[in-house]
Amino acid sequence: MNSRRNFLLGAGTAAVAATSVSKVAMAALPEIVSQISPDTMQPLIPNSGRPYNPVVTLNGWTLPWRMNKGVKEFHLVAEPVVREMAPGMKAHLWGYNGQSPGPTIEVVEGDRVRIFVTNRLPEHTSVHWHGQRLPNGMDGVSGLTQKSIQPGKTFVYEFVARRAGSFMYHPHADEMTQMAMGMMGFWVTHPKAKHPLIDEVNRDFCFLLNAYDVDPGSYTPKIMTMLDFNLWSWNSRIFPGIDTLNVRQHDKVRIRIGNLTMTNHPIHLHGHEFSVTGTDGGPIPKSARWPEVTTDVAVGQMRQIEFVADEEGDWAFHCHKSHHTMNAMGHDVPTMLGVDHQGILEKINNLVPDYMAMGERGMAEMGEMEMPLPDNTIPMMTGQGPFGGIEMGGMFSVLKVRKNQKPGDYKDPGWFKHPPHTTAFEYGGALTEPVRAPMGNEKAAQAEAQKTQKTPSIELQVRKPMKHIH
Repeated sequence: MNSRRNFLLGAGTAAVAATSVSKVAMAALPEIVSQISPDTMQPLIPNSGRPYNPVVTLNGWTLPWRMNKGVKEFHLVAEPVVREMAPGMKAHLWGYNGQSPGPTIEVVEGDRVRIFVTNRLPEHTSVHWHGQRLPNGMDGVSGLTQKSIQPGKTFVYEFVARRAGSFMYHPHADEMTQMAMGMMGFWVTHPKAKHPLIDEVNRDFCFLLNAYDVDPGSYTPKIMTMLDFNLWSWNSRIFPGIDTLNVRQHDKVRIRIGNLTMTNHPIHLHGHEFSVTGTDGGPIPKSARWPEVTTDVAVGQMRQIEFVADEEGDWAFHCHKSHHTMNAMGHDVPTMLGVDHQGILEKINNLVPDYMAMGERGMAEMGEMEMPLPDNTIPMMTGQGPFGGIEMGGMFSVLKVRKNQKPGDYKDPGWFKHPPHTTAFEYGGALTEPVRAPMGNEKAAQAEAQKTQKTPSIELQVRKPMKHIH
């Protein structure tokens, strides 16, 4: 189960602090499994417990477990982590088991689950199991349903995974700080038997939407930001650091998306129509589904989309808010379209060395310039494709559909080789001048037009009010 992963193993030694779990749970802690690679890991094939078709976490991995007398036991460690957001940029975040987001937890409907949570943060924490039906004392709201997990302590959560679906986990202690620092993770509960509303699929992907405010050249997010985030990410990765979703043509594909940012995200897929088949509330009745190419994922929501990947090619997959497909964005930058900077730039450079005027011909020109950037910063618009610059960033990836992609093979097949005569091309013929309206005396033209118009006659009848005669 671990052969495909670069796990760093360690022993869990913190004291257990719990009162509502069995003595069996406190007998020994499961080993701690960590992951530091930012790559998308192969699905974790279950080797114990009920069988299921595993998910693939985009730029992430699934947390292994052990079986203890019929109970699935996991060990989460809340700790500071270093996350590579894209090649050339790293962020100092908080997460779980070496990464932000933390590892995906996969269970089966009806499983009894026991999660040990060790706190290696500099402050107290807790874990809320977002969307789960469970005993109130296991809901993970610090101060309301439990005492906080203090630094160096380990708590135990135990409950039955009562319904199938897509869920999340995140702190409910100093939430603004801890979630702004990247503390979150995905949870998938698979159906225990064939379900009338949950189809079997060939590929099952999942990822979380998150956002950060990291000043260019710095490493740590600003936790007080409420709106002006400059890095919009999927699983704490930004394009071109987000892996592609690689599938076989005609595969039935499911993508599970959870939103833990502070705004909504219209997620858009090119080349295919999909149906929204589930939320964190459960599967959607088939009579309530309809075809879409974009679905809005609001704050705190989960969305499952499903489609048949029947169109071969490299298809863009992204948030449709344009600012969310850019990196290291600056705010309050004036629009300079059409402004001639010639002469002014030289004078400004005498006062501000390395100053560069932005956007004279549009923002795409910024991707063509070798603009000096602070260390640990990547360009706002970046990424190269087979035809040149893609000019994207942030929440952007590619669905790669291939005829010869083998079942279960998630390797990147490279760029699509288009069949002859199937790509847009430059027209080489002559262009005719467009027919335009006359540009002479507009007032005279309007007056002449009014003369030729026939004014319809209007009959107006006026009646005076009369007193009633009794």
